[in-house]
Amino acid sequence: MIGRNYREPHELLLCNMSVMRHAVKIICVLLWLILFFNFNVFAQEGTERPGPVTGGTGTAALSAADEFRLGVHAYNRFAYNEAILSFERALSFRPGQPMILDWLGKAYYRSGFEEIAVRQWRAALEGYGRNTGTGILLGSRIETVANRRFLFPVADDNVRYVESGRFPGKLGDITLYRQPTSVLANNDGSMWVVAYGSNEMLRIDVNGIIRERKRGPLNGFDRPYDLVRGLDGRMYLSEFRGGRVSILSENGDWLAYAGSRGLGAGQLIGPQHLTVDEDGYLYVVDYGNRRICKFDPDGVFINSFGLRSSVFPGLLSPAGIAAKEGKIYIADGSARAVYMFDPNGNYLGRLALVNLTGPESLRFLSDGTLLIADGNRILQIDTDSAIIRELGLSGRGNTRITCADMDKNGSIITSNFDASEISVMTRSDTIASGLFVQIRNINADRFPQITVELTVEDRLRRPIQGLDSSNFLLSEGGIPVDRQNLAASGFRHSGADISLLVERSNETARLRDDLTAASRDISGALQGMDNSRIVSVVSAAAQPRREQHSNSLENAVRGSADSNTPRWRFDLGLRLAATDLLPGAPRRSIVYIGSGSLGELAFEQYSLVEMACYLANNGIVFNAVIIGSGQITDAVDYLCRQTGGQAMYLYRPRGIRELIRSTAQAPSGLYSFTYNSRLQTDFGRAWLPFEAEVYLLERSGRDNTGYFPPLE
Repeated sequence: MIGRNYREPHELLLCNMSVMRHAVKIICVLLWLILFFNFNVFAQEGTERPGPVTGGTGTAALSAADEFRLGVHAYNRFAYNEAILSFERALSFRPGQPMILDWLGKAYYRSGFEEIAVRQWRAALEGYGRNTGTGILLGSRIETVANRRFLFPVADDNVRYVESGRFPGKLGDITLYRQPTSVLANNDGSMWVVAYGSNEMLRIDVNGIIRERKRGPLNGFDRPYDLVRGLDGRMYLSEFRGGRVSILSENGDWLAYAGSRGLGAGQLIGPQHLTVDEDGYLYVVDYGNRRICKFDPDGVFINSFGLRSSVFPGLLSPAGIAAKEGKIYIADGSARAVYMFDPNGNYLGRLALVNLTGPESLRFLSDGTLLIADGNRILQIDTDSAIIRELGLSGRGNTRITCADMDKNGSIITSNFDASEISVMTRSDTIASGLFVQIRNINADRFPQITVELTVEDRLRRPIQGLDSSNFLLSEGGIPVDRQNLAASGFRHSGADISLLVERSNETARLRDDLTAASRDISGALQGMDNSRIVSVVSAAAQPRREQHSNSLENAVRGSADSNTPRWRFDLGLRLAATDLLPGAPRRSIVYIGSGSLGELAFEQYSLVEMACYLANNGIVFNAVIIGSGQITDAVDYLCRQTGGQAMYLYRPRGIRELIRSTAQAPSGLYSFTYNSRLQTDFGRAWLPFEAEVYLLERSGRDNTGYFPPLE
């Protein structure tokens, strides 16, 4: 019928289906335009929030994106060489793309090639723009890495220490503690504080929070004054009014007394400062008797010295005391001097110091210099040259600094007796530059649950220890993450992962019995070290290889004589041993066992500096056990110093147990978090941004990155 105004049912159905098909096409076009717009926006170089490297069209852009994804995944698996290859291929498709350059720099940095890493970052900085948020953060990283010259410095002639925090003994009407006389740094970044006025010891964390109180046995402490740690971990606490020394466990629990009140041998009147020498003997400043009393580690009296003699004028007001390399140093407040004795009490002389006003505590620093609290001044003294330098002034108003120590984060902590407070002093340059935060890797295998590992250091590469969840702010796309949880802290981890690097030279072929002895000593030292293990034994031959050691460590280290060669490769062996440690425990160490002479091909492929950077940038400590009549060469010493390790001779009087056990005490600034992501994944194709900010007293730092969720 012509001109009819109705349609049959099947015609209506066909019409509706046609409309629907057109609608679907329109929606698809709109979605494609939106995705295209987003890809191009996030791919633009120099934006505040860089996105994935999928900008552009065609196979080149897709290939760059695929290679970039592979590189990010390899990086998060610690496969840095593989990551470098993927990022280089991505750059071949997208030359100059800043995000690829940034990640390529990260992979080179972790591989130990800092100079190449900085070049990549500088190229990325030009692409990001120097005034963008990402550019400013990258510029700070470049400056930190480029200007960093050595590891674990203690003091520098060009810097001073300034107050960065105070922990007062009183908050409003609440008294927390009274009249602190001593501070003692702990390996976890916290400190023990001896509170003379409130008869107790307190453990205070890096944020100034009191975590523990110790008040001694049933009768309590009687005016505690100074605290020192022995070689076996036990601590000694002098009690001024009690006339005795309390022997404490490593946790601060009371065990026994040493000495008693009186004038006789082994008796004390007003004991004050303490020290322990390299053999574990305890020296007590017997202030009331004007002498020094020496006890063995269990508190048995040995002898006393310091009275007037034909060669020594006698102690007038003995104060601080410290021991180092067979010498006992004693400060005298009235004489304004520092005297030297040998461990038997024989007078050796006086440090040629001037301008001391009232020296109190003495503490040796890790570089062998002496830290002195002198009135309100903190002084550093080179005991060889007697050169004295003022590091800074502590306190304000009523000030009497009775003790100064350096904590594990490189800050000076002081006890101000008159003001009843603890002060934290930090290098002025590190306060200005802040913290160096690096996101180490992100694991999204169980998305939406994310695990992220990051390291916190100062600008001199010293790990920052003792932080808790309150020091961190994690965010995705500028929004704080859901259920942020501090899963693990490196400084709390007990034990260490160890990789043994065994020299296979012609010289060690004649020293196989020494290699066997070294393996036995290492096995003995590992006994009782919880969570410590030998990860691998690497033979540094012409072609380094891993030895089977699960059945017999002794046989693995001893090896076979046919593998020894003058063309052995230290660098390749060290690289292999280090790679085995990358995914391991927060505390990790390579122990090199050899003659100390690293051979003609020692750095044929990788330079000494590159190897040191590879270890340091991945938190691996280099230690050395020297066998035979070998020497600690400059190269071995350099690797030890740059990574915080040490070198020892196998047959030293005290053996190498100390070296092996030190691996479980190495500082670690590694922190692991878990959280739930709330971002959309686009079926696993989306680039999800992540940022971490860290705050500690007057310092802060941050880092940002991103990750790919699993493909669906």
